[in-house]
Formats: sequence, structure tokens, C-alpha cells
Amino acid sequence: MLTLDLINEPRWHDLAPGVRVLLRPLTTALMVATRSDPEVEAVPDGTSDEERALIFAKALARRAVLDWEGVGDAEGNVIDPSTAAIDALLDIWPIFEAFQLVYVSKGLLLEQEKNVSAPSPNGPSAGATATARPATGRARTAQAAQTSR
Repeated sequence: MLTLDLINEPRWHDLAPGVRVLLRPLTTALMVATRSDPEVEAVPDGTSDEERALIFAKALARRAVLDWEGVGDAEGNVIDPSTAAIDALLDIWPIFEAFQLVYVSKGLLLEQEKNVSAPSPNGPSAGATATARPATGRARTAQAAQTSR
């Protein structure tokens, strides 16, 4: 069953110990805007899936991040979210993974669900149909096949 979350307000998400971000709800409008981002559209053919995921995540985060806590500059001064700071934050592997897990993947679950097959009946071959013809004749071992050449 699809459960609708009717509270369409920004929420805090923990990305690492002491680091959390306030994110807009992952709506259709936000995803469409991100897909139309110039950097996302400019990704050349042949770009790896990993690089595409990073480009998309950064474009999405630049639209979604409203505030954060626990993020500072090299001198330890608290900084506000900016395009460069958001991109730098997502260049940190554990932060990127957490952002993908707690935010992006939850929005893509429905899309994945529609791309799978219906569950099969129980049992190892229940509901399966044969696709190969039954074998005829005697099976030959590899050694017997070698000696007949």
C-alpha cells in the first residue's frame, strides 16, 4: 500500500554524527527541476553511473538544502549553505552516501517498485514454464568427446 505523507514541510536529516541538514520535501517539482539542471543535462554520453549520481545529487542538494548544522570551513568557523559549500559537502564520501540513503533513495523507491516483476508463486519452480526441449540421446563426458575427434 502507498502511504501518503501529507506533511509537506522541510525536515532535518542526520548525515553524520554532528552533521544534519534541513531539506525541502522531495517533490515532483523538485525532481523535475533537478533533471532540467544545466549541469545534469550537460552530462556527456559515456559518463559513468557513479559520476552521473554525484552530479545529480549535487544539483538536487543545491535545491533542497535550506540550512545545516555542524558544517564549517577549514578554520572551524560555522558557514552557511552555498552552492560551493553544498558541492564540497557532497564530495565527502560518507556524507554523499548518507544523502543518497536518507533523502534521494526514499524518493526513488516508488520508481523502482514499478520496474520489478510481480512476485512468483512459492516454490523453486512454481509457475515456471519450460523453455528448453528435453535432451535426446546419451550424454557424453568431456573425455569421450575428446577421444571421438
